[in-house]
Amino acid sequence: MFWKILGVVVLVWIAVAVLGALIKALFPILMVTAVIFGLYLLYKAMSGSKDKSPLGKF
Repeated sequence: MFWKILGVVVLVWIAVAVLGALIKALFPILMVTAVIFGLYLLYKAMSGSKDKSPLGKF
């Protein structure tokens, strides 16, 4: 029984370590993408488009 509990604890620890490494590696890419998307939305909002329909904004 002890070895089963220890095995589960080790598996959870490895899963958390892998997940943390993935988040640490992908966070800068996520931030750059969010900034680019925000700049795109700002550009679309500020551009002088003649089409004022809600469907034409995006």
